[in-house]
Amino acid sequence: MLNILRLINVEVTYSDVILVLKGVALDVPEGRIISLLGGNGAGKTTTLKAISGLLRAELGIVSDGRIEFRGIPIERKDPEDIVQMGIVQVFEGRPSFDQLTVEENLLVGASSRKDGSAEIKAHLSEIYELFPILRNLRNKISGYLSGGEKQMLVMGRALMASPTMLLLDEPSLGLAPLIVEEIFGVISSINKNDGTSILLVEQNAMASLSISDHGYIMENGRIVMDDEASNLLNNEDVKEFYLGLSEVGKRKDYRKVKHYRRRKRWLG
Repeated sequence: MLNILRLINVEVTYSDVILVLKGVALDVPEGRIISLLGGNGAGKTTTLKAISGLLRAELGIVSDGRIEFRGIPIERKDPEDIVQMGIVQVFEGRPSFDQLTVEENLLVGASSRKDGSAEIKAHLSEIYELFPILRNLRNKISGYLSGGEKQMLVMGRALMASPTMLLLDEPSLGLAPLIVEEIFGVISSINKNDGTSILLVEQNAMASLSISDHGYIMENGRIVMDDEASNLLNNEDVKEFYLGLSEVGKRKDYRKVKHYRRRKRWLG
């Protein structure tokens, strides 16, 4: 299977002194969903920003290693060039242009496209088919949307750019379980119907792995484990520390477990 995206021993440094990513290596095969899991501060969002070229806005750089998209190095490219290549990031926190309507927000997503207005209009109709609630809200000011509606909006806006690869950052954050199920259903549909490759950053390991082909687990800026998603779902360490289940299926407070024990079990 051809890897559309490769990170090869990537290091990221902020302000020339703070090393955040430490030799990160991961692959995203074309047309697959790959999960990147880990707790707060693990380096997941930094990984996405390294791919999308947004580190410089935060005084960060890829200080070592390579990031390749379809075999082309992109770690030094500008964000707008990376978007033109087909990589689009959906940010954590669901930022939108709150003074614009839903439809105006969606059309902003098409601003990088080179095709004509007829194609963009047709694509807009497809987004409304994918997210029917957005059609009903198309004239509403986006600042008044609920969290679930706004997540659909930012995903729809990203899709308006016609990406070949989506970088999704915590799409389930703060959403009710039924909305999470709907969002992940759409992510799966985008992948299966359009062949869009997806790198999915999540803390909700169960939801993420259930739709993924492969998963990576990150701690303290390093990949500490990776495997097929089905294997990770059945891995006792993952059950205990990310799904909150012990061997007998009972909920366990993994905050009480020593951090070194977790790393020793995974890295040993």
